Amino acid sequence: MSAERKQKIQALLKSIETGDPEPIAVINPAKYIQHNPQTHEGGEGLANLFKRLSKTSPKVNIVRIFSDGDFVFGHTEYDFSVSRVGFEVFRFEGEYAVEHWDNIQLRLGPNLSGHSMVDGATDVCEQENTEHNRELVTSFVTAVLIDRQFHELQNYISEPYIEHNPTLSDGLPSLHLAFMESDDTARPMIQYEKLHRVLADGNFVLSVCEGQRHGEHTSFYDLFRIEGSKIVEHWDTIEKVAPQSEWKNDNGKF
Repeated sequence: MSAERKQKIQALLKSIETGDPEPIAVINPAKYIQHNPQTHEGGEGLANLFKRLSKTSPKVNIVRIFSDGDFVFGHTEYDFSVSRVGFEVFRFEGEYAVEHWDNIQLRLGPNLSGHSMVDGATDVCEQENTEHNRELVTSFVTAVLIDRQFHELQNYISEPYIEHNPTLSDGLPSLHLAFMESDDTARPMIQYEKLHRVLADGNFVLSVCEGQRHGEHTSFYDLFRIEGSKIVEHWDTIEKVAPQSEWKNDNGKF
């Protein structure tokens, strides 16, 4: 069933580009819960969003697609008059998607190591290690990103380490420098505060976190590739959470 669900979500996201109305049938409009604050509730809200986006001559590329139990999550690139990169998460009940989250930002880069926000490994493997890898990333996010125990970095990250964040570069020294520069305990530049969800599929793990960036309420989605029980590659998107006065539904970003 996971393969069929992934195919349906790929078709749904691609329909933003093609204008095909059929893939939206994967959404159960009676139960659909929308967590994008800029989109109205239900399948009708999604249809209106897709219709609006279709006027921008969009291009959609699903770079990576994963499944974890009732969740399908994808790493995507969009061109809606400007280029963006995002993560999309759908929760299924049976054959239908009933809940959706996303995190989308402007495409930046390439970074100092020449990597874009989406290139790199795509093949899912080591399915037998899914739960171990989920636990590894949960521990890393909690200890290093939230509790700011930066001295623990080498316990979770292996060299060679490939970085796709547009402001960083490959290798542990770049991470150490970035964390040290932002380590103002009174007002850190980036502060991860709460881990909401960890989704895993073999050697890939996605974490969903809430926090602050430059004093603004922010959503952090981080995708990690694991090899030999260490993090060896990382992608992310960072999105400011719109103030509640601008929300078009009451479900919250997370």
